[in-house]
Amino acid sequence: MDASTGLLCKARQVRSPNFDARPAGLRPELIIVHGISLPPGKFGGPWIDRLFRNELPEDAHPYFAQVAQLKVSTHVLIRRDGKLVQYVSFNDRAWHAGRSSYLGREGCNDFSIGIELEGTDDRRYTRKQYVKLATLVDALCRVYPTLDRHRVVGHSDVAPGRKTDPGPCFDWPFIRSLIDAKAS
Repeated sequence: MDASTGLLCKARQVRSPNFDARPAGLRPELIIVHGISLPPGKFGGPWIDRLFRNELPEDAHPYFAQVAQLKVSTHVLIRRDGKLVQYVSFNDRAWHAGRSSYLGREGCNDFSIGIELEGTDDRRYTRKQYVKLATLVDALCRVYPTLDRHRVVGHSDVAPGRKTDPGPCFDWPFIRSLIDAKAS
C-alpha cells in the first residue's frame, strides 16, 4: 500500500466519483465491513463497479431501478475469489455508511474505512475473503496508526435497524482470530 496516495498496489483500481475529503484533522479510526451483491444474490459481473461509478443501467435488472440513482462508494471490495477492487483512496472519505453512529459519534464516513465483501446476509463468505480481509486490516493498521484492529465492525453495528450487512452468516469469531494472528 502506498501511504501517500492511500492506494493498494495489488488492487484493480476503479475510481468512483462518490467521495470527498475527510474533515480537517480526521484520520481513519474504524473499519466497517459491508456485504454487497448485484443483482441481489448474484456474484461476479460488472454491476458493483458500475454502481460505484454511477453507471448502473436501471433497465438491466428490476432491482437496479431502486439503487441506480444512489451516490455511494466504498474504499475496497473483496470479491468472492479474494481479488481486491479499490474505488476510493483510504485518505479520502468514501460514501459507504450513510446515516451512522459509532459509540455515540455520528457520521461514520468521516472517520472510517469501508470494506465491501461480495456476499449476502444469508450465504457464507469465502475463506479467501476472510484471509484477504485480515491481511488488509493488518496493512491498514500499520499505515494508519489511528486505526485499532479491534475496531472492525459491521454496517449493521453503525446503522442498526437500517442495515443488516454483513449479516448473520459472517463469521466474526473467525475474522477476529485471523486479525489477531496477523498482529502476533
